[in-house]
Amino acid sequence: MFYSQIVAKREWSAVLAVALGIFALMTSELLPVGLLTPIASDLDVSDGAAGLMLTVPGLVAAAAAPLVTVTAARVDRRVLLAALVGLMAAANLVCAVAPHYAVLLAARLAIGVSVGGFWAIAGGLAGRLVRAEHVPRATAIVFGGVSTASVAGIPAGTLIGDLGGWRAAFAAVGILGLAALAALVILVPPLPPRGAIAFRELPELLRRNAGVRVGVLVTFLLITGHFTAYTFVRPIVDEAFVGPLLMAYGVAGIAGNFVAGSQIAAHLRGTLLTLCAALAAVTALFAASGSGLVVATVLLVAWGLAYGGVSVSLQTWMLKAAPEADDTAPQAGEAASSLFVTAFNLSIALGALLGGAIVDRTTTTGALWAAALLALLATITISTSRTNR
Repeated sequence: MFYSQIVAKREWSAVLAVALGIFALMTSELLPVGLLTPIASDLDVSDGAAGLMLTVPGLVAAAAAPLVTVTAARVDRRVLLAALVGLMAAANLVCAVAPHYAVLLAARLAIGVSVGGFWAIAGGLAGRLVRAEHVPRATAIVFGGVSTASVAGIPAGTLIGDLGGWRAAFAAVGILGLAALAALVILVPPLPPRGAIAFRELPELLRRNAGVRVGVLVTFLLITGHFTAYTFVRPIVDEAFVGPLLMAYGVAGIAGNFVAGSQIAAHLRGTLLTLCAALAAVTALFAASGSGLVVATVLLVAWGLAYGGVSVSLQTWMLKAAPEADDTAPQAGEAASSLFVTAFNLSIALGALLGGAIVDRTTTTGALWAAALLALLATITISTSRTNR
């Protein structure tokens, strides 16, 4: 009994270390959302140009996910994860002292490599860290790091930026990355590689599997729409209250993550459909109602509640669909995770780029309407799909 308890503690410590790594990485990728205005002002660029801080790492992460998965197939997974987190920590410390916008943007490129590679590899690790009966829970915890970063990491970084300046926020995330690096080295056991994935298997999975295709399309629509508007949430709401408002968004998002997580096992399709429809409604109401403090608070809380469940729901959709491609291929889940990470991060980049173009040419309200339209298209896609019923 005592020995089994020790083993269980080691297993869950490793799971938490991987979750901390994902939390640090995704917080790093999304940090500029809450710091966009002060960074743009300090480095003398427009808000739209500053949005490239999300576009660049998003595009790089989208490419890095399949590249790292395939090319690093023979590298121990613990070593690979530690190297990627270490790269992210160093890049954020460079951001903290960057004298020019070009230097900051170059460091953000390195962050994209870390995010894409780490997330794609970590997606299939739960089965190697805990016993079979605990894999669903471990997977939820690992990918809870994604949701928590989206809904808690950004508000926390924004508050640090408001108190100590945007450079302090980047430094804090760099230190968080070093802590995650130490946790991975100390708590995660050696994870020798198992098999390999050929590049040709990724498009083949999309071609053969309708569920994976739907998952990729919904990810593209929903995440692009979200970041079209959310990248510019600071200019949308009252500048004086942006920190507390984003914190309220974060608290609601954490709650949304747990609510969605409790429903997806039995009602995956219905849960994802509800989240898509809720995001379409919230962003449309935001665009129509203005950005007064009371309205903004209510709508940001609803926004956080809906978006908090998106990552875990989409990831579960992809993993559930993946075995349909080839039940005998143990790497099918990792291949599906790679496609999901590519779609997710490409959508972050495209959302920031689209939002920047809309904001620079029209108003922030236009970005909200675009987000509502894309979320509505995601709702229609799920409702008409015959997969994962």
